[in-house]
Amino acid sequence: QPSKDKNTEKVEPFYRPKKKTSSEIINEARNVLRTLRTQRPFTPTEAQRKLFGSGSSRAPQNRPPSVFSLHASSFDLAESRPVSGVRLSPLDHKPVLVTFAKDEDSSISLPKLPADAAEIRKLSSARAHFFRRTSQGNFLCAKMVPPGQNEEKIDSEEPAMMNNLCRSNNNCLTEQRSYALFNDESRQLICNERISRSEKEDSLKETAGKFLFQLRGESDQMKKPGTSSSWPRSPGWKRRITGSEDETQINESEEEEIFWHIKILPILQELEKQDNIENLCLACTKLYQALSEGNMLGKRCKRRSVLLKILYKLVDIDSDPLCLKLAKIILAMKVDGKNLLGVCKLAFKICRNEKNDYIIQNDGLFDCLLEVLRTEDLQKNSEALLYCMAAIKFMSGNAVLLNEMVNKGAVEMLLQLMKQINNVKENDTYFSSLGHLLVQLTATLRNLADLPPARCQFMCNGAVSELCVALEQRMNDKDICIYIVRIFSKLSSYTNFCAALADCSRCYMLFLALLNKHQKQQDLVVRIIFILGNLTEKNNEAREQFFKERGSVNTLISLFQTYHELDLNAQKWYHERGRQEKNHPKHPSEAEDVLIKLIRVLANLSIHPSVGAALAAAHRIVDLLITVLEYKSVDDCEELVINAATTINNLSYYKMKSSAVQDKKLHIAEMLLKLFMSNSMDGVVEAVRVFGNLSQYHEICDFIMQKKIYKFMVALLDAKNQDVCFSACGVLLNLTVDKNKRALLMEEGGIGKLVDCLQDFGPADWQLACLICKTLWNYSENITSAASCFGEDTDTLLVLLTSLLDEEVALDYSLDADLRDYHKLYWEREFKPVAEKLLDRIQSHCTHLPAVTITPF
Repeated sequence: QPSKDKNTEKVEPFYRPKKKTSSEIINEARNVLRTLRTQRPFTPTEAQRKLFGSGSSRAPQNRPPSVFSLHASSFDLAESRPVSGVRLSPLDHKPVLVTFAKDEDSSISLPKLPADAAEIRKLSSARAHFFRRTSQGNFLCAKMVPPGQNEEKIDSEEPAMMNNLCRSNNNCLTEQRSYALFNDESRQLICNERISRSEKEDSLKETAGKFLFQLRGESDQMKKPGTSSSWPRSPGWKRRITGSEDETQINESEEEEIFWHIKILPILQELEKQDNIENLCLACTKLYQALSEGNMLGKRCKRRSVLLKILYKLVDIDSDPLCLKLAKIILAMKVDGKNLLGVCKLAFKICRNEKNDYIIQNDGLFDCLLEVLRTEDLQKNSEALLYCMAAIKFMSGNAVLLNEMVNKGAVEMLLQLMKQINNVKENDTYFSSLGHLLVQLTATLRNLADLPPARCQFMCNGAVSELCVALEQRMNDKDICIYIVRIFSKLSSYTNFCAALADCSRCYMLFLALLNKHQKQQDLVVRIIFILGNLTEKNNEAREQFFKERGSVNTLISLFQTYHELDLNAQKWYHERGRQEKNHPKHPSEAEDVLIKLIRVLANLSIHPSVGAALAAAHRIVDLLITVLEYKSVDDCEELVINAATTINNLSYYKMKSSAVQDKKLHIAEMLLKLFMSNSMDGVVEAVRVFGNLSQYHEICDFIMQKKIYKFMVALLDAKNQDVCFSACGVLLNLTVDKNKRALLMEEGGIGKLVDCLQDFGPADWQLACLICKTLWNYSENITSAASCFGEDTDTLLVLLTSLLDEEVALDYSLDADLRDYHKLYWEREFKPVAEKLLDRIQSHCTHLPAVTITPF
């Protein structure tokens, strides 16, 4: 095929894009070597939201459960126990027993068990009954304890005394953690066997008075200012308690205590009484607002254990709207340990149901979950973070929530979390469990990659390097690999990210390692090949760098053979059994899709001069491309066949003795005949392009004449399509080099069609106009008479050439300044010299010249 500015592609770094001029766009489209585009692999949406998708490589026994039941018992209720009930770790040394002595000379004596077995049973029963009544049942009492009740005489038997303490408070919320139940004396373990019965009664009486005071509530005290109390009250009074979650001492001011009883306590009472879901949800909303107003969210709330215990019990009510409200409050209270895991599972359970997306949109759950990811310890709470991240993944499946996530900086937060996970090495205890978390994280990033604002955040936060690190560390984890590859597959379709990925030198090595490791994992392979096709589409440095990676070409050949065999087997099965079962294959099949994208990589690589020459000499590659043309028809899979023809066309551009295309040119020509017989115009045009290069060989020209392919070329001049006419004209130009083949133009009406093409496209396409003039020049080499040579088209051709050579008329075709400069360049350099010679030849062989009226085009 004649040269059409073979060096039009200026090699520049892809990551410095600039706006292309109109001339560059047109010129690029006409390059002899062409890159290929294809569709991104399709990822079907999961029919059901799951922790791990249906295609997960994880065995059920090796992954956390995605289905579980949640009840109040799923949470740690121990934090509602009184301080004295806190379990202590056993001491690793021999304890020293302490006794009370009346004087310094008293001897130390060991404690003795009570002599009476009945008394032992009473003590044990009383203690068990006490802890049962203070850790179970309803906690908020509708009636306040009368002020004088703490003066009630205590029965001598402990069980009766405890029953008396709690008989009017069976449904009351105890606040044992917030108050000290026992004074310093009562907290000591009295081991002296000489302690008297009266001393025990006095101690219990004092305890009962304080216990009842705490149940009474501050509202009664405010209503009855004259009521006296043995509890010290002063403006600066503060109460010290010990929290079981963070083991830190917390102080509660009098103002906070009053706020609790005025604002919080009535809502808690309402939660205890209500049995209507709607009212419970409303009460939860009021509770969250009140806690926020009183600055009691997080661990700042001094009575959080009381509050949390009520919320945990409400989890037993199986209602997603209510559980959503509960989860938001519990998360805002900054729970940890078992309770953090429980509430994250609760959020997971809510978000798993797609029908809950609407209520989630209006309740701010995402902020709470994001805060968990931001603040909680990665290794200590890895299981909780797993379900938290999975809940966010489910939310990212909703378009509204997805936009909210982007706007709130989710991409940056998730990439920071990925960085933390990447810092955990393979020999670490948590490496495996964090892999489950990374699956959820990368699946969420895949969803986020769809949004333009998110793509900017990927670029700004160094996503490429972190994703590559994760890919390298988790190469044995197919689930993580597929999600990361899906992210790259989406983002590499965009110029800026594709450039950033191309700059990451180790990405080529990683992709090749993955291809070799997971060669038969079609979903992974097809996406990696698609990414490589994007990287090599426009970036010459990427083409060279990938080609230079060790084993790159062999890996592509191995994949080509593997999926070619899979496709052949599928086709064979269909012919043998599929037709009988009327089971028509879907095109492109999975194997065909891999081949389409793999051949695209080869076509793109062949643009690079040295790489293209090496591929043209690779007989195994050329043989596989020819095999595709042999066994696959355009009707079966058009894109696959056309891609194979395009790649052969690119490789045929390299003229050298070692070229495998040159060795097999006749066989290739035979296979291309199938494309001419197809109903695909794209297939016909691609076959014409290949013949444009191959027709420079005499054997192919003879083949074209023998098989009457030239008739197709002449007929294509009527296509009214510039590119089609350009390719057909290139073949005719090569045919007219041979004197014996020039007559075909006159026989098939080719002269008139060439003149029509010149008239239709000449002023807009000087490359095509030049090609037509060259063809007519070859054809008229032995001219004796213009009339006998060009027939009835002679006068039209003379007028047309005269007009096209008038600069003012010809270049007035476009008003676009940039396009006009481009046209002028090609008009002066290519069209004008050939057209002037052709016009002179025709005029010199004319007996009369027509009257020429020059009109603008």
